[in-house]
Amino acid sequence: MKKKKLWTLGVMLILVLSTILAACGGGSDTKDTGSKDTSSGGDSTSSSAPKTLVYGRGGDSVALDPAVVTDGESFTVTANIYETLVNFGEQDVTIQPGLAKSWEPSEDGLTYTFQLQEGVKFHDGTDFNAEAVVKNFERWKTGADKHPYYSSQFVVGGKQVIESITAKDDYTVVFKLSQPQAPFLKNLAMSPFAIASPTAFEANEEGLSTNPVGTGPFKFVSWVRNDAVTIEKNPDYYIDGLPKLDKVIYKSIPENSTRLNALTTGEVDVADGLSPSDKASIESNSQLQLIERPSMNVGYLGLTVTRPPFDNVKVRQAVNYAIDKQALVDAFYEGLAEPAKNPMPPVISGYNDDIQGYEYDPEKAKALLAEAGYDGKKIQLWAMPVPRPYMPDGKKIAEAIQKNLDDVGIKSEIVSFEWATYLEKAQNGEADAFLLGWTGDNGDADNFLYTLLDGDNIGSNNYTFYDNKELHKLLVSAQTEINEDKRNELYKQAQEIISKDAPWVPLAHSTPILAANTKVKNYIAHPTGSDRLDNVDMQ
Repeated sequence: MKKKKLWTLGVMLILVLSTILAACGGGSDTKDTGSKDTSSGGDSTSSSAPKTLVYGRGGDSVALDPAVVTDGESFTVTANIYETLVNFGEQDVTIQPGLAKSWEPSEDGLTYTFQLQEGVKFHDGTDFNAEAVVKNFERWKTGADKHPYYSSQFVVGGKQVIESITAKDDYTVVFKLSQPQAPFLKNLAMSPFAIASPTAFEANEEGLSTNPVGTGPFKFVSWVRNDAVTIEKNPDYYIDGLPKLDKVIYKSIPENSTRLNALTTGEVDVADGLSPSDKASIESNSQLQLIERPSMNVGYLGLTVTRPPFDNVKVRQAVNYAIDKQALVDAFYEGLAEPAKNPMPPVISGYNDDIQGYEYDPEKAKALLAEAGYDGKKIQLWAMPVPRPYMPDGKKIAEAIQKNLDDVGIKSEIVSFEWATYLEKAQNGEADAFLLGWTGDNGDADNFLYTLLDGDNIGSNNYTFYDNKELHKLLVSAQTEINEDKRNELYKQAQEIISKDAPWVPLAHSTPILAANTKVKNYIAHPTGSDRLDNVDMQ
């Protein structure tokens, strides 16, 4: 009888202890619903509490396979799931080790030998090694039509720049080039050339777009379209102590004011793509911190040169004279931008400051339209549906441009589409005039001029369908020219041709702003727009 009483008392004690423990740890099994995890901020004083950062952004990703996209919203996420052979510096475009710990170019610039990190695994357990690198490049090389960045960076004049890639041993890769390429290493550091698991893409290549598998500090969890992408800490990451966060949720919040309000109320921890007009309110809020991204971008109005009336160079020049860029900068950028006259920003080596550009001159615009015999037919003016660093409010900027055009006799109708559709239709040449922009991927002039305006890239990043043979010769020569002074001179000549042909109206070079609550530590905004979060922490 005594043993039975003791046994009963023991059971009761176990039940009481279980209840207490369950109450203490009640939040640990909470499922992710896309909203902020209550354990993420400074509400918990426990150092072991999971750290979840909620990132508010203006638009959704197009896809999560970096090899098939060109938009910054996709790279925002993939930069933390995947890794490249070499990295950029923390806040610049100097070349640093990545999945390759060292590299050696030959004297003639035609061979690069990379020594790879050892002991790295993809998120699906596949070993990262030289063979994995070879398979990724073979995938891009054989399917260049599906991989826009590969075709724009490593196929020049229809010729493959990368002649061969060989696995010399498990951790040594040798690239042989058909010609020297000055920005070769910078190109390899770009987000589109992140290394994916061969096991994943050999089983289902298209599946990478919705189920990415890399080696990065975070692993993919889920994606609810137009709502949230969730990634979580990679427990097997090869760099000790990283990442510091347990989870990141990228929330799509299209309206700038709504996104800032979500930051203010604590619904999100970081908000990007904010309106320049929000700078003062952010700085005056003791719970927030302002983060400025180093400027390396251009916002522009593209004029599709294969569609009337923009198949006439005088009409394109007239539009350049018709738009008051300074007024746009004053009205929409709040001192965080400067008017643009070239298709690349002044911080890029090879920028031609001697080009005069097109001053605001409505009368000259009218005269050119008369010379061109413009028939007054209404055009479509496409407004970006999402805020981007170079275009804080596409709709309002489109309305201001519409008024400028109307003043010189060009009637326009503003239209827009969902972001992925907008890009696809513009890429197909369906727009008359469209707002878009570019944040530099690698800090090289080639990444602006050749990538965006060379005939080789029609159907990928050259949305205007502009094709000038003289320009092409200059840009190809610049790619193979190792002497920096000679390269810069070629790019300056190229900008003169582009300015005269006027396929764009370069609008502004901006200094984009982000904001975060003060709990967020070590957030560093990169000039490419692809921010790595492995060192970010939460207090």
